[in-house]
Amino acid sequence: MYRYFVILSVTIFTISCDNQEENTTLENSSAKAIYNQAYQENYEADSVNLILNEAANAYVLIDPFENNVWQEVSAIKANGNEVGAYISIGTGENWRADFQEMQPYLVTSPWGQWPSEFFVNEVTTGILAIMKARIDKIADWGCDWVEFDNMDWIYDDDLRTTYGFQVTQEEGIAYYQELCDYVHQKGMKCMAKNTVENASGFDGVLYESYHDNKNWWDQSGAQNFLDAGKLVIVNHYNEINCGQVYTEYKGIYDDNLSFICEDANLQRYVHFNQ
Repeated sequence: MYRYFVILSVTIFTISCDNQEENTTLENSSAKAIYNQAYQENYEADSVNLILNEAANAYVLIDPFENNVWQEVSAIKANGNEVGAYISIGTGENWRADFQEMQPYLVTSPWGQWPSEFFVNEVTTGILAIMKARIDKIADWGCDWVEFDNMDWIYDDDLRTTYGFQVTQEEGIAYYQELCDYVHQKGMKCMAKNTVENASGFDGVLYESYHDNKNWWDQSGAQNFLDAGKLVIVNHYNEINCGQVYTEYKGIYDDNLSFICEDANLQRYVHFNQ
């Protein structure tokens, strides 16, 4: 489980002296700069201070439940940014305040890749209320989006066999569709994660991309979201030439694709579509 209409554009490249970091200005493009405080793969995620100092008119993903980051939402939005809030809907994380409430709905064996997380076992009873309570807080804090991590767990037969979760695909689809409907009722948008299968009601999608595994998702699904004017983000990890990978992705899709890259030289995220 991995943790778009063509428009004429003018692209300006600036290369920093210590790295191949690329800042781009895309005229008439729907792409946004992306900042990510919520998670990383190899290096530190974007800090709140960096976001407050640099992010403008961007999509900023935060984990509002971590270290009172929710208190910074207003300040982040003051720079014209849209704030997305991270939640995992397919796992329970043992450091969350509501983990004990979630335990009856989780498998008992931890996820080998992320041993502090446990896959959701069933979704037809109390877990829906727990997730809606999270969404209530996110709305109260003034966020614009909710990002649904691990929403694709129901499609992974290997994980199902290994961990024995009982939720069916049909139940899981109904679960994340109902949660997205609830997000809309609260006046926010839904960001899908790593899949758009049965997610036509979602407003955007973020895909996690890897140096040795690029564009692994359903390309037509991503293209359909772009064609519909929805936000499509590639969050690429551990790359020595982020600019080259961005060019590759624009060749597959177009300048409307939003891109953020974990730079292996700088050991941090670099931000495109500025």
